Amino acid sequence: MGQLLSAMQTVELSEGQRLVQKSIREICEDFGDEYWRERDRREEYPTEFVDTLAEEGWLGALVPEEYGGPGMTTSEVVVMMEEIAASGGGFAAAQAIHGGIYNVPPIVNYGSEAMKEDLLPRLARGEASIQSLGLTEPNAGSDSTSIETSATRDGDEYVIDGQKIWISRVDATDYIVLMARTTPKSEVEKRTQGISMFLVDVDDIQSQGSFEMRSIPKTATGAVHSYELWFEGARVPAENLIGEEGRGFYQVLDGLNEERLVIAAECIGLGEAAIMAGVDYANDREVFDRPIGKNQAIQHPLAEAFAHLMAAKQVVYGATERIHDADRSMAGVQANMAKYLAAESAFEAADIAVQAHGGFGVAREYDVERYMREARLTRLVPITQELALNYLGTNALGLPRSY
Repeated sequence: MGQLLSAMQTVELSEGQRLVQKSIREICEDFGDEYWRERDRREEYPTEFVDTLAEEGWLGALVPEEYGGPGMTTSEVVVMMEEIAASGGGFAAAQAIHGGIYNVPPIVNYGSEAMKEDLLPRLARGEASIQSLGLTEPNAGSDSTSIETSATRDGDEYVIDGQKIWISRVDATDYIVLMARTTPKSEVEKRTQGISMFLVDVDDIQSQGSFEMRSIPKTATGAVHSYELWFEGARVPAENLIGEEGRGFYQVLDGLNEERLVIAAECIGLGEAAIMAGVDYANDREVFDRPIGKNQAIQHPLAEAFAHLMAAKQVVYGATERIHDADRSMAGVQANMAKYLAAESAFEAADIAVQAHGGFGVAREYDVERYMREARLTRLVPITQELALNYLGTNALGLPRSY
């Protein structure tokens, strides 16, 4: 297995990235396969794992140094999330903390100074969390400009009414970064206008009795719960507006490419976990007095999946290095290409790992069935593969916009 781990180190890491990799690997050693197997089986949020990372400051990775954080960048977080997924925790482990890290930049970039001084040090110390982004709605789906949740100004407050769906980690967060229309779509010149971003205190709106949540049963990442939310007359202080009213959609776009690269890294880590599981089983399992890994019918698919996964990894890390040097369109091309390739290669790796296990591929004790379920999900979130291709078709190939 040491040989395989060395082979997977196909990108050159900076000293800072190597320190992140070493630190996260040491933390993950305390949370083995059985831990993640049980969290998935029981559909229990990995509280111990998340609390450990929070207490050691990892959820505040993107908090600037002047507010008590380490001031890391996406270059370090990519390594962090790949390592978490590759440790055996898979996509669920990475997703358990993903929101807590990437809901911080909107506060850093657009929050008022009072909001930053109050919230960012607490996020850096792990004393508070923003694990949830409230964007998706039943009648909007991927067309985020068609959200209908409204926020109406009433004196020193905004009154929020509407519905959200597929909002994750609401049971494990102190705050939600909520997207709502402050101007109806019918009244703006461009559909991207009139959407605003708010910091919503979950305890506050629950105490008002103006908020309901219902868990959505699902087959993948069961340890990280997703919810349908209802807001009815929920009152949020006007000072909780993040950035400029009506500019929330553009504020979300600002961090989209970097977050997409981190998702891609999580896919790579998941694929690595699957390949390692497949190789381990192929070396240990003997049929007809020989390890099955000696058979090319097992060996070649694993090798091919490994080659595709490592190629995707190169794209992910290369795009991460160039993300700040490219304009938004080209940065988007790199980020969407990385996410597309990483999700496809993760799915291939998980599928091959299941096949290598034969009948045991669907046995929970071998984990690859869990990796397979999670890998299928990566082709749907945070955007579908088709939408990534739409973006590439228009912005890389110059084809007419199809959406």
